[in-house]
Amino acid sequence: QVQLIESGGGLVQPGGSLRLSCTASGRAFSNYAMGWFRQAPGQEREFVAAISWGSGEITYFPDSVKGRFAISRDNAKSTVYLQMNLLQPEDTALYFCATPSSAGQWGEYTYWGQGTQVTVSS
Repeated sequence: QVQLIESGGGLVQPGGSLRLSCTASGRAFSNYAMGWFRQAPGQEREFVAAISWGSGEITYFPDSVKGRFAISRDNAKSTVYLQMNLLQPEDTALYFCATPSSAGQWGEYTYWGQGTQVTVSS
């Protein structure tokens, strides 16, 4: 059974940084793409970042976070990271990591973690 556990959330001032981690178990981590999403109260879930399988050479970001967020993976630790810089109050949300069920390709995100809260406030 695939499990995803996020950590690293917290309270940060505007302009600050946080690094989120998501550790996976239950299958060969390196074979699967990984993604980060977020959901603020009363809003729909929003895509934040994705990284390809293997060495993670391919990454995607929406315009809302491009240039501020970075995604990386450490296959030896079965962990994907989301480095968030220049955080703004609108980045406040519950952040989730997710992964598809199919190896070696992009696809629907099937497995989800429980989320870690990020609050940006002075």
